[in-house]
Amino acid sequence: MAFNEDSRVKIPAILHFIRLGYTYIPQSQQNRREETNIFEPIFIESLLRINPGISEDDIIRLLDELTLELDYEDLGRKFYQRLTATSGIKLIDFKNFDNNSFHVTTELTCKNNEEEFRPDITVLINGMPLAFVEVKKPHNKDGVIAERSRINSRFKNKYFRRFANITQLMIFSNNMEYEDGIVEPVFGAFYATAAYSDLKFNYFREDEDYPVRQKLVDISEEQENFVLKDNNLLVVKHSPEFKTNRSENSPTNRILSSLFSKERLAFILRYAIAYVEEEKGLEKHIMRYPQIFATKAIAARLDEGKQKGIIWHTQGSGKTALAYFNVKHLRDYYQKQNVIPKFYFIVDRIDLLIQATAEFSNRGLKVNPVNSRQDFIKDLQVVGALHNDSGRPEITVVNIQKFTESATAVAIPDYDIQTQRVFFLDEAHRSYNPKGNYLANLMNSDRKAVIIALTGTPLLREVAKEYDSRLLFGNYIHKYYYNRSIADGYTLRLIREEIEGSFKLEMKEMMEEIKLLKGDIKASDVYAQPKFAKGLLDYITKDLIDFRDFWQDETLGGLVVCDSSKQAKMLFQLFEEQYGEQEISVENLPVAAEPSLPYGKRKRKKLNAALILHDENDKNIRKDLIKAYKFGRVDILFVYNMLLTGFDAKRLKKLYLARVIQDHNLLQTLTRVNRPYKKYHYGYVVDFADISSAFDRTNRLYFEELQDQLGDEMEMYSNLFKSEEEIRTEINEIQETLFHFDTQNRELFSQQISQITDKKELLALVKALRTAKELKNLIALQGYEGLGELVDFEVLNRLLIEAQNRLDNLNFIENIGNEEANQNLLNAALEEIVFQFIKVGEEELKLADELKEQLRKTREALQNNFDQSDPIFVNLREELERIFKKKNLTETTQADLVENLPLLRKIHEQAKELNRKNALLKAKYGNDEKYARIHKRLTEKGSLSAKEMQLHRALMLVKKEVDDRLEGQEDYLHNEELFDRYLVRLVSEKFVVDEKLNLDTGTRRNISTLIGKEYFQLYQARI
Repeated sequence: MAFNEDSRVKIPAILHFIRLGYTYIPQSQQNRREETNIFEPIFIESLLRINPGISEDDIIRLLDELTLELDYEDLGRKFYQRLTATSGIKLIDFKNFDNNSFHVTTELTCKNNEEEFRPDITVLINGMPLAFVEVKKPHNKDGVIAERSRINSRFKNKYFRRFANITQLMIFSNNMEYEDGIVEPVFGAFYATAAYSDLKFNYFREDEDYPVRQKLVDISEEQENFVLKDNNLLVVKHSPEFKTNRSENSPTNRILSSLFSKERLAFILRYAIAYVEEEKGLEKHIMRYPQIFATKAIAARLDEGKQKGIIWHTQGSGKTALAYFNVKHLRDYYQKQNVIPKFYFIVDRIDLLIQATAEFSNRGLKVNPVNSRQDFIKDLQVVGALHNDSGRPEITVVNIQKFTESATAVAIPDYDIQTQRVFFLDEAHRSYNPKGNYLANLMNSDRKAVIIALTGTPLLREVAKEYDSRLLFGNYIHKYYYNRSIADGYTLRLIREEIEGSFKLEMKEMMEEIKLLKGDIKASDVYAQPKFAKGLLDYITKDLIDFRDFWQDETLGGLVVCDSSKQAKMLFQLFEEQYGEQEISVENLPVAAEPSLPYGKRKRKKLNAALILHDENDKNIRKDLIKAYKFGRVDILFVYNMLLTGFDAKRLKKLYLARVIQDHNLLQTLTRVNRPYKKYHYGYVVDFADISSAFDRTNRLYFEELQDQLGDEMEMYSNLFKSEEEIRTEINEIQETLFHFDTQNRELFSQQISQITDKKELLALVKALRTAKELKNLIALQGYEGLGELVDFEVLNRLLIEAQNRLDNLNFIENIGNEEANQNLLNAALEEIVFQFIKVGEEELKLADELKEQLRKTREALQNNFDQSDPIFVNLREELERIFKKKNLTETTQADLVENLPLLRKIHEQAKELNRKNALLKAKYGNDEKYARIHKRLTEKGSLSAKEMQLHRALMLVKKEVDDRLEGQEDYLHNEELFDRYLVRLVSEKFVVDEKLNLDTGTRRNISTLIGKEYFQLYQARI
């Protein structure tokens, strides 16, 4: 019987599409234009329906135009403009999305000359192949990584240009749950949009506040048979595995519901796609799931009649992109109400204004320049939303300093009632002081304006002291925490490198010497002195070179946050004297691939640096230098206050802190090195200034904000020839090993072993199954009669394949990045490098939300345990209490986090493992928790010499008798004494007579008492 990706994942996914309202097209009826795979008959019929008044000839001409446009080297931008257009011939009816045609088919060939590929599932809207799904079976060796490499190779191929350009959405799944903490997205169900190279996979996690609203339809027997027959898989119809895989809750089917339910698909096609003119070329982006739910949350808040609120999305999660997507979404939201929205993006620094202007322009918005207060006053007085003839959506980017009293005094005309101003406030935790003029002027400029405050760090009320930012901007609209962004692969963890004490002492001695020579001067002046700065610079340059040598990667860059602008200038001057022979060119920047070239391929040997200060060079030169850094032409940036927020350069992996930064500014600065790049696990912070106490303070404030939002969760808490007897013994041992697993349903077995993370346990399981395979051959070889019927060796052999695949998974995860790291260690050792100054240690910087998240997961894992009398459970609960009896949570320091997080993780893993074993045992008793607990109590006491299989058989006999009796005579439980006598007799009959277990009177009494206690507790809980 087939047990592969088709029967396990593809066919169940097709059936789930039918549940979602899609019609299946059999492979023999794929009537389409081969050059584009547009199904012409469906396309014509659909467009005639949604475009009354047009002719079939009009549609044929349109098809010809689309064929030509899909050949453009534009990632399908022209086609997407057609797809989402609201004028002319509509390709999709977005006003009444159900009015469109929805189809799904399999093995649809994408062909151009001799080149071809066939996605597993193709999704058609009005006959257009706008999406496809690629599936692999669970526990395939390298998860979905191979599929990403394959689609990169295909879409890079110009023969497949039309198929890449028409594709809006792709799903890649091996039908497994996500395994967080892996650098590469290996296991799970991921989504993406088209790219010619470097495809980006995205996680999708549902938000319980905004669930999928579409109801699934039932699949008829006829529909199911039709799909199975078309794929030659009728043979699997009645298998237990197929019934399991049809579940709507499998990882693949869940993401299909999330993205292809009609309401969600309409949203994604209309609002979730963006074309971005990056410096390295055009890219096509799709909304991340937190951005999707934040957008829905904003609309829900407006529906409630509320005009303001806060979006707390961690650094690196794309808040500027979120604002862009909401310009698209809110424009339509207000137009439905016959209201014209005007959008403003408010910043508090010039460099952020320049950056935001570029980002919005790169995404296709018309950005209105505001270069003076007078410009802003004029903009406020304009009634219409558009300043351009092209119809492009617009946004005004403005520095909050432009909000003056004169702007506030502008009278909004009476005829302006149909205009709604929407202010996005960037970095809302900073500089918006209610006692200052600027924020008051902003609020007064339009009292009816919608204000959406954006922050990547918590609103630290202790910093503000005199006010609570939520009183100004409203409550949180949506939240997305740092720890979740790490799990989703959007940000990296951070490592703090402590500098060797002798280096600090040397710097201190230099400082004292300078003071003796020059008298009492400011510390900042001392730090800017050449003698001090020279030692600092020597360490930084050597450290960056060694860092690159270790990773064999010359593309890695550094950022030096200086103590003062004077120190930054001195460090750059000294750098130029040492390395400045090579001129930095900002002309003819390298192609996009150059920063990713392997080590040794690029000729430059000397380091390059740039100085980025507000009073150094003009803004155009600074812009060119930053651009050169992003493209790998500059190795080190020296800064003071600039680039500490909003600066995004993925190759930046070393941050050198020469001064202490406080509160949210510290979190923002640290996260300059947290962007994913290649296969790096961490961003590195070299701490010259000893930020530990500042980080502890920031983390404490961060934790307080989390506590305020999430509540105090701590309150819930052999030899070749063997005898027949030896073979029987081994078969019994194999059965005992397999007892806790479902061996009749391979899909459930696959799901059960996917939760095993202990390689020793998995190796024991694989060993048992391998032994079974050997015994099958041995029984056949030696001709023993009757032994072959003891177990189904064919089934066990198939289970062995699944278990071995899971073991390969664990080995694969362990080895990701290790081969390269081990080779780098070897190379470093052979170089015999002698370090003048070395760091004395590394520690990962732990943020409070990681503690909060770990607390939540630990609490939930303990709460989910249905057997809280288990000695292991009791020990875990007591250990959790011991950890947090020592200190108030709000006083937790970085040292406490480093100490407690591993302990919490250990408790969580042990609780999860206990729950996993409990679930396996419960499944053996038909998911009856009562008998699972009885089974455990009897095996714990050690008073039974029986194997677990014998105990299980006996208890199941008792369970059937008792449940049958109670089904007809529930009043049995009214009389405890009568029920007790009944159980004593039943235990003797089933354990002693039927299962031949030699039990004394006390043991029989103990068993009957345990059974009775479980029934009476349940009975009393109901009455």
